[in-house]
Amino acid sequence: MEHLMNFPQGLQQSEIATQLHYSKTSVFRVTMTLLECGYLIRDEETKALRLSRKLIAMGNRTLCEDDLVSSALDIMKKVRDEVRETVLIGTVVGTEMVVLAQVLGSQPFKFSVDLGTRLPIHSAAPGKAILAWLPNSELKELIEKIVFVRFNERTITTVQDFMSELEQVRRLGYALDRGEQLTGIHCVAAPIYNRHGYPIAAIWTTGPADRLRSEDYVQVGTLLKKQADAISGRLGYGLLQNNGTDRAPSAGPNDHVQSVN
Repeated sequence: MEHLMNFPQGLQQSEIATQLHYSKTSVFRVTMTLLECGYLIRDEETKALRLSRKLIAMGNRTLCEDDLVSSALDIMKKVRDEVRETVLIGTVVGTEMVVLAQVLGSQPFKFSVDLGTRLPIHSAAPGKAILAWLPNSELKELIEKIVFVRFNERTITTVQDFMSELEQVRRLGYALDRGEQLTGIHCVAAPIYNRHGYPIAAIWTTGPADRLRSEDYVQVGTLLKKQADAISGRLGYGLLQNNGTDRAPSAGPNDHVQSVN
């Protein structure tokens, strides 16, 4: 299944066997079981196998004690009604952001992606919003795995510049994408925490640069941070701290994370 994540168009059983150096018999047994359980989908014309959305649903259910999307959907709609742009929620998988849900904007022209879409973590505002509050050891390990692909002249391409960007996220409480992957598309994001103060997801809004302007960042960022905190509260963040039975980790939203060298 991890191998198939890199082939959204799918692979035939013989291709899987060749690429993973497994016997065709073993691949046949495993893939047929995954098909029967609903983890794979097979194109009846090409016989290519690809991942189904069942994994997204499972990951969504296990992100925290409560269902993340269910806890966030009405708040996402509230943000959409205020900014009129598409509002999304997602989480980090490896070195990418994965879109879990979206509420489409109310503008005639609106941004839309397929659920399960993967975004480069170094250029995506929600990726920055989550990474800024990771424990330092976890952040360092993840940074070492990032390939800083350049999409345009605004893309962050060095570890030093990326760490400076994360410092800004911590100061502001929200993260920005200033057209760093798609020219003319801006994003603003804020992190969502579980009850232990760990950043499990992010909520963000996306729109064209002429509507989501740089002068709007503060207002939109403040709104997203407030509503992200509301979602975090529904997931139990603050309850343990208020009861005095636990406290947020060093990477919690009220604590500073040291830079990674």
